[in-house]
Amino acid sequence: MDKEKHGGQYYMSLPKLAMVTGFVAGLFGALLGYAAHYLNFTEVNPSLILDIFRGNWKDGWLGGFIACLLYGLISMGAAVIYLGLLKKKKSIVWGAVYGLLIFALVFLVLYPIFPRLDRIDAYNFTTIITEICCFILYGIFIGFSISYEYNEQQYWKKINSSR
Repeated sequence: MDKEKHGGQYYMSLPKLAMVTGFVAGLFGALLGYAAHYLNFTEVNPSLILDIFRGNWKDGWLGGFIACLLYGLISMGAAVIYLGLLKKKKSIVWGAVYGLLIFALVFLVLYPIFPRLDRIDAYNFTTIITEICCFILYGIFIGFSISYEYNEQQYWKKINSSR
């Protein structure tokens, strides 16, 4: 069974929880990115992840749907990395730092892979601040969710072992 019983309740295993958390974070992060782009807070269109494909479908609703799914799948990996490296950190600051590290990775290292993504210094101030805030929220969501569940499961293990 993939679930553990603590205090009369079943809990999902941490790796599975990290994957679900990562998928949800990527999905909502992409939707937040689309909203920010639509409202002209950012020049970065989240559909740029689809640049490896050909066709005009990328800019329609199908492209947006597939891009959201891709961000969810990629975020599963980011959440598993957080689980492996930072799950024991209790402060919300670690999630924010993780989000900033992902921001730096995307805009300072990976930008040449995507033709429609420029280095961060090519964008206006509003775009930079919006992207930083979105990545910080993304990191906090992943970090807090995983760290909370890890600490909760440790607590129940401690309680159950003392009985």
